[in-house]
Amino acid sequence: MRVRFDVLTLFPEMFSGYLTQSILKLAIDRGLVSIHLRNIRDWSASKHKSVDDRPFGGGPGMVFMCEPVFACVEAARAETTEPGQLIMLTPAGERLTQKVVAELAAQPRLLLLCGRYEGFDDRIREGLKPREISIGDYVCNGGEVPAMVLIDTVIRLVPGVLGDDQSAVDESHSESGRIEYPQYTRPREFRGMTVPEVLLNGNHEAIADWRRKQSELRSNRENK
Repeated sequence: MRVRFDVLTLFPEMFSGYLTQSILKLAIDRGLVSIHLRNIRDWSASKHKSVDDRPFGGGPGMVFMCEPVFACVEAARAETTEPGQLIMLTPAGERLTQKVVAELAAQPRLLLLCGRYEGFDDRIREGLKPREISIGDYVCNGGEVPAMVLIDTVIRLVPGVLGDDQSAVDESHSESGRIEYPQYTRPREFRGMTVPEVLLNGNHEAIADWRRKQSELRSNRENK
């Protein structure tokens, strides 16, 4: 399975470093993930490539105009036979949870619409009918960083991206809904802190039981 991301943004250069690092770069190099960047300003019909204007009714700031956004989305969708699912990254959207991530990872193509200014003309939501997603109850300067967060979470569930696919099953907020158990590595003792003895005795049944109990304890603390 391969997942394609189309990022629609005013600042495609923000992604240049992100796309060349770590797990994402390896996934791209191996053909498991592809990222396509589009500058929404390229679809502006105005002389100065404007994409925003003052809000009707007055108020602070500027609002993303319909025309360039519609044109950019429609051009992206027309590029392949798979139109993809359009995601609008907005503080007003549903919360990005691991359940939502799993739903998105099942899609072959995701178009990520990154906002700026005071937000989108609401006819963009009405006409394009995107799935609206928020990465948390706070406001970012734009949708680019949330788009990176979404990409980072989704690619982990694409088969073959992680060295061991079991990693995505065991980690926090996976299908079990539990927080991951504590992990340790060498040395066995560091500044008076030691690795739990159960992890050193080679008894896999006892280790699995300890990890399950630790996961439950952490999850219960998180939910209080």
